[in-house]
Amino acid sequence: QIQFLESGGGSVQAGGSLTLSCVASGRAFSTYYMAWVRQAPGREREIVATITTVSGSTFYADFAKGRFTISRDNAKNIVYLKMDHLKPDDTAVYYCAGRKFASRRVASDYTEWGQGTQVTVSS
Repeated sequence: QIQFLESGGGSVQAGGSLTLSCVASGRAFSTYYMAWVRQAPGREREIVATITTVSGSTFYADFAKGRFTISRDNAKNIVYLKMDHLKPDDTAVYYCAGRKFASRRVASDYTEWGQGTQVTVSS
């Protein structure tokens, strides 16, 4: 069974940048479709970005387009989320999540989850 561990969260001022990392342990990371998902207080989890297995095709939520970049390194079992021009509305717990067989744009469709990392953006 695969497990994910996120890191890289923290506190930053508006306009700043953070890069989140998610390291996978277990087998066959390259067969997992990956996503970054966030959850702000009092809100449901929402997809931030997704990436396919080998080709690395990506999808971004509208709020992430032009500011965030998802990437993966299958040799290192890592998926990244680079976040630039951060806004206070980006404050949330960020999770990496994975699923097999197909990419999805709904957070609840992902079956494997990390524990999350907190991102706080101050104005």
